[in-house]
Amino acid sequence: MYETHFGLREKPFSLLPDPRFLYPGRTHAMAMHMLEYGLSEQTGYVVLTGEVGTGKTTLLRHLLRSVGDHVLVGLVTNTHESFGELMKWIMLAFDLPFRERDAVEQHQLFTDFLIQRYAHGQRVVLIVDEAQNLGRAALEQLRMLSNINSEADHLLQLILVGQPELRATLQTEALRQFVQRISIDYHMRPLDLDDTCAYIRHRLTVAGGPDDLFDDAAMAATHFFARGLPRLINSLCDLSLVYAFAEDRQQVDYDTVLSVVETRATDGLTTFRPLPEAGDRAQVRQTILETAVLTA
Repeated sequence: MYETHFGLREKPFSLLPDPRFLYPGRTHAMAMHMLEYGLSEQTGYVVLTGEVGTGKTTLLRHLLRSVGDHVLVGLVTNTHESFGELMKWIMLAFDLPFRERDAVEQHQLFTDFLIQRYAHGQRVVLIVDEAQNLGRAALEQLRMLSNINSEADHLLQLILVGQPELRATLQTEALRQFVQRISIDYHMRPLDLDDTCAYIRHRLTVAGGPDDLFDDAAMAATHFFARGLPRLINSLCDLSLVYAFAEDRQQVDYDTVLSVVETRATDGLTTFRPLPEAGDRAQVRQTILETAVLTA
């Protein structure tokens, strides 16, 4: 819609987890290093957590693109309270037959599969996304699967990715054996102001456009209202470009971002930070920009 107007090759702020747009900021770079280290060194469990919208899924997509043929990855993504028996989803992730087989037969088939892959020099990695939805029983089942190993190597590498609730579940006394096997634990935090600005410029550049489509005040306001969460940054920036296009502007400024937030707040469907109660419009602007700097 607005791509030609702003000189863009494609939309820079899609909500889809496209690894091409991964911004290597401090928190994302460290998370990626932790994941890569866990894979390369065959450590115990790897746990990666972060609030909704911090970019965990995009990070996983990037990781999946970077692994070699010597690593076989199974991804379980549709976890929820009623998604059924975990073992069936694990079998499905590795394209193994599971229908008309009971739990014992499924476990033996998966064990044989791990041993076979190990014998052929291939490592097996199971990634469970949205792992905060797993109950204690499912986590205990994962722990039992990790008992399958050779004397020197883990036959199954486990990576759990989820929201902070996963950490709360793991901290319960009943899962202390599981926690003892976690070798890498990293929590992704929201972007600070500097990283938010760099993130916006990075995505504009990847999309083939100029990196100055948002002025400094617009980026500071975006950081304030999106609270440094990449998904909310994408949503706010995309709508701001739509507004600027509709008004035939060549750049997004503070007023454009504010208009988007005000409209969403009026409609009642918003996850952006509320407008500060600071008096007139000039005082609101000053409060937003000062807060964005202070929380950076």
